[in-house]
Amino acid sequence: MNESTRAYARIAVAVLIMIGAAWVLAPFIAAVLFAAILCLTTWPLFAWIEARVQGRATLAALLVTLLLATAVLVPMSYLAATIADGVAQLLGLLRAWFAAGDWSPPAWLSAIPLAGEHLDAYWRKLAGSQMELTQLGQQLFEPARKLLLASVSLIGQGLLELTLVVFIAFFFYRDGRFLAARLTHLADKIGGELGRRMLLLSRSTIIGVMVGIVGTAAGQSLVALVGFLIAGVPAALLLSAGTFFLSMVPVGPPLIWGGAAWWLYSQGETGMTLFMIVWGVAVISSVDNFLKPVLISRTSSLPILLIALGVFGGILAFGFVGIFLGPVILALALMLADHWSAPSTVTP
Repeated sequence: MNESTRAYARIAVAVLIMIGAAWVLAPFIAAVLFAAILCLTTWPLFAWIEARVQGRATLAALLVTLLLATAVLVPMSYLAATIADGVAQLLGLLRAWFAAGDWSPPAWLSAIPLAGEHLDAYWRKLAGSQMELTQLGQQLFEPARKLLLASVSLIGQGLLELTLVVFIAFFFYRDGRFLAARLTHLADKIGGELGRRMLLLSRSTIIGVMVGIVGTAAGQSLVALVGFLIAGVPAALLLSAGTFFLSMVPVGPPLIWGGAAWWLYSQGETGMTLFMIVWGVAVISSVDNFLKPVLISRTSSLPILLIALGVFGGILAFGFVGIFLGPVILALALMLADHWSAPSTVTP
């Protein structure tokens, strides 16, 4: 076997090994990336704890991991159990309401601006035909049941992924400096100065996105608390904490304020029910649309348009972890475009 054949064989073996490794790790890529992002943004906390335990990295990593588990997994587990129980009760109420009940429209329906009178008239028209209304109720119950069960399944899946993320984060904390040194060396070896700049840009963009997510969650929980207090919903502080955690999950906050609106309606508070729905749609759920891009743009060098496109496009392409990957990919693409399109400084 000549030297060129050996070289091709080595390349083929290396490619096969890389493909096999990617295949094995594919189910865990999102968890590994999110654990790396979590460690990067909370590294100052780890460094502070490590200094307090005389530089014992393993002990510091264990303490930070336990702190994250207490701060994230315990509240999320309680919320998941509470929401699952609430969804089961809601499905029971919906089934009984669709099967039989008072078919007259609620008083607040006609008070809805613009469309209220038309909805009230349509409701009364349906109520005149018991068979037609029962058929409509049966048609609506199944999509509502699937939507609610899918929401609970999404929360449960997110809880399992967060548990895996916290487990992986322990090893990233413990070996973080070694991994960072290797990554810096690899970036320098592949891209030189440009590689180092791209690595720093990735770090700043990830931190900016995390600031945007946490800041948006805090903003949504704050306005949700105001709405719950105005409407007189019990356990407003607990519901606000639930809004904080679920704001990181698509369609998460509506599960909280929607449940509060349903409770108000069951108590006969039609006016406050309408207020809670309007407040949830126009205020709580709308905070995410403008606050997150603004916060990210203040801590990152990306234009706000690319941040918005990166966040939403990343979610569609990669799921939750795409919130971070989308802006990072666009930031790196922008840097490459700027580097390649810059005029040469070499004079003829």
